[in-house]
Amino acid sequence: MKTISDQYRVAAPVLDYENALKYICTMKNKWLIHIKYFFTWILFFIGTKVVFLLYHISQTEKLAITEIIKIFLYGLRLDISFAGYLSAIPFLFFLIKALFPQLRVFNLVKYYTGILLVLIALITVIDLELYNAWGFRLDATPLQYLATPNEMVASAGNAPVILLLLIFLGLIFFGFYIFRRLVPPLSLQIKRQLGYILYAAWLLAFLILPIRGGWQQIPINQSNVYFSTNIFANHAAVNLPWNLMYSLSKRNYENKNPYQYFPDSTAQRYVAALYNTPPAGKSPILLTAPRPNVLFIILESYTAKMVGCLRAEPGATPNLDQIAKEGILFDQIYASGDRSEKGLVALLSGYPVQTTTSIVKTPRKTEHLPHLNQTLEGQGYGSRFYYGGELAFANIKSYLLNAGYDQLISKSDFDAKDYNSKWGVHDHVLLQRVLQDLKKEKEPFFTTVFTLSSHEPYDIPIQNKFKGSDETTRFRNSVYYTDQALGEFITAAKKENWWQNTLVILAADHGHRLPNDDPNDAPSKFHIPFILTGGALPARNQVVSKIGSQTDIVPTVLSLMNLPVDNYQWGKNLLNPHSRDFAFYVFNDGFGYITPQGVVTYDNVAKKVIRQEPGVTPKQVDFGKAYMQVSFGDFLAK
Repeated sequence: MKTISDQYRVAAPVLDYENALKYICTMKNKWLIHIKYFFTWILFFIGTKVVFLLYHISQTEKLAITEIIKIFLYGLRLDISFAGYLSAIPFLFFLIKALFPQLRVFNLVKYYTGILLVLIALITVIDLELYNAWGFRLDATPLQYLATPNEMVASAGNAPVILLLLIFLGLIFFGFYIFRRLVPPLSLQIKRQLGYILYAAWLLAFLILPIRGGWQQIPINQSNVYFSTNIFANHAAVNLPWNLMYSLSKRNYENKNPYQYFPDSTAQRYVAALYNTPPAGKSPILLTAPRPNVLFIILESYTAKMVGCLRAEPGATPNLDQIAKEGILFDQIYASGDRSEKGLVALLSGYPVQTTTSIVKTPRKTEHLPHLNQTLEGQGYGSRFYYGGELAFANIKSYLLNAGYDQLISKSDFDAKDYNSKWGVHDHVLLQRVLQDLKKEKEPFFTTVFTLSSHEPYDIPIQNKFKGSDETTRFRNSVYYTDQALGEFITAAKKENWWQNTLVILAADHGHRLPNDDPNDAPSKFHIPFILTGGALPARNQVVSKIGSQTDIVPTVLSLMNLPVDNYQWGKNLLNPHSRDFAFYVFNDGFGYITPQGVVTYDNVAKKVIRQEPGVTPKQVDFGKAYMQVSFGDFLAK
């Protein structure tokens, strides 16, 4: 009679070499299959980057080895993000398999993956040749040519079809090879286990983290992979299918101007009349240096309704009020839009703001914008941009890199102990860093500083100046804090050697609905401060009341410096007595147009005037419509 131990010894070899091996393989596959599938896509995207660099070898050869390495390192974030999108459905299938082990789901995963590999390989080879013709990575733009496919084909008329076909087939083979090596089929039966069910469900839910690019406040976008002033390097880092999906979601491909109020020639004539003014002649204001340092301080949400020198209730901005007396105050300036990324383009590029979108969201368009930094760089200026928050916000980083700043300093360059609860470092910390760096800065320099403490939720590191806990009071306290930090900075700066050779520009990125909770179209919501001061500006306690927009600031500054302004066609010199008094701004899907006769605002959805002050004529409404039509048309053409 055989004992239990004898039976075990007989069965053991069979168990070890057959069932045990199958069991171990099954366990290994089911616990790792999610991770392996996810990495299949990452490796495939890395392969597509290699193909892109090799196909455009003439441009790749101009890159340093470190830049090529950074293309893959920085690009990995978007690769991971899109791998998360593509893994969602397979992860759901794996969860279903965990719940119902008898189901055969692997074939579904295989067919799903195969279809996507073919599609991504196809858009990859299309992008390879279109990049030569258009100079930007494939996005939704080609969809506007579907009605005229001949023109689209003409863009790639000299394409090496055989080579592209081989690359297409090679990418498909490469993708399938990785998939088959990393993701073997779950053909063996697995037992329903609570632990594995929870594991599969958790991994499916966890995909939200790589998809949005991490826990940070701002979801991932192109700015996160832009790292270089070399546009090709930035383009190479972008994940192509992610870029296409993002563009489709933002409808940036739309080429039909929705604001077609007049024949184009008529609209162009209206706009040309706004800027067709005699030259200013010799400026009554002369700088003390031909090439002064330029310090541009952009104040977050600094509405005129909080600024004492702009006839607001005094108390929130005592330092700014004093600074205005030490230079030139422009008291009729209006923000071009209502968002930071829109304001930056108007302030630094002198370019109009769009309604339902922003040019900053399309990096290939911002490549064609003029920029104050580029103009000054041509005069030998070095440059830095300082911001206490995340520059990835709204794609701002890509815009600044396209502008060619020598260095970008942002949240990650500061100690975490100096962060406020939401956005980044407090303004006094930011300004102290600027002051320290300027001690060592070579002249002439162009330094741009963007504050943030007066942004919601209005966190400040000092005791409240004004009593109350309502939103308006908290906003007023945050404005007061930034004003205090600004005052301390200016006081310290006046003691530095560089001050006497420096022109300081102070302006807001946009206004604010508070106080009074202004409606979206109200001109008071867009009224902002603009001040010129500094040791290089001899003018004192002057007020200029010409009506203007943020787009007028760069032309005014460059004219003051006797530098050409031809590239800034959407702005006027506010110091030129002959220039037209007007301001144009946009809100949601509408615009406002201000002249000495009054304000008119127009809703593009309802196709009607919202407000029209008594002095406004139908002609003024037409000027606003023409500006809307021509400026948006210019945006589409970029």
